[in-house]
Amino acid sequence: MQAVSGLWRWRGNPLRRTTDLVESWVALTALLLCLVAAPVIGAFTGAATEDALQRSVRQQRLSRYAVTATVVEELTRLSPDPDPEISTGRELRHRVLADWTAPDGTRHRGPVSTTLKSPRPGDRFRVWTDRRGHLVTAPLDSAAATSHAVLAGLGTAMLTAAAVEGLRRLIVWRLTRRRYARWDQAWERTGGDWGRTGTGS
Repeated sequence: MQAVSGLWRWRGNPLRRTTDLVESWVALTALLLCLVAAPVIGAFTGAATEDALQRSVRQQRLSRYAVTATVVEELTRLSPDPDPEISTGRELRHRVLADWTAPDGTRHRGPVSTTLKSPRPGDRFRVWTDRRGHLVTAPLDSAAATSHAVLAGLGTAMLTAAAVEGLRRLIVWRLTRRRYARWDQAWERTGGDWGRTGTGS
């Protein structure tokens, strides 16, 4: 609103300088970019991120398998959960030696992290593997992918608005320096005559 009122105020003002008009137009342009361009860029970024993440979700669901593992013995205890994608960060995880059968039928044994409270030999829990039985992280959840895309869109919109505002401030700073420089030049031309007889002061 200040940009619009500034343009209207300077419209017929005899004291208007070129830099005043440029500053008002820059402010109006920056306002329009922040209100229109930034949200549009954020929306496009969010949509592109959503497509990429949902494509990744589909690929992970096709290449990762949930299989049942059986505890052989407890090894160590870890805290907190090292996989932020599948936990709240408050779960205590135990490191156990476990057996599991891969989707291709091969049997495997190795150390695995589990959220079982008191793992005992013979306890069963779910792990994620590829087709050959190698342990992998759980596939990305579709809702989590959407949340990441929304955050990416909002972040991009905010960064765009910040960049526009930064550019506006830089232009205004340059205009102010130019204005001061012209004042200094005008003062040098007229300041030396102040107080002298016959100079009209």
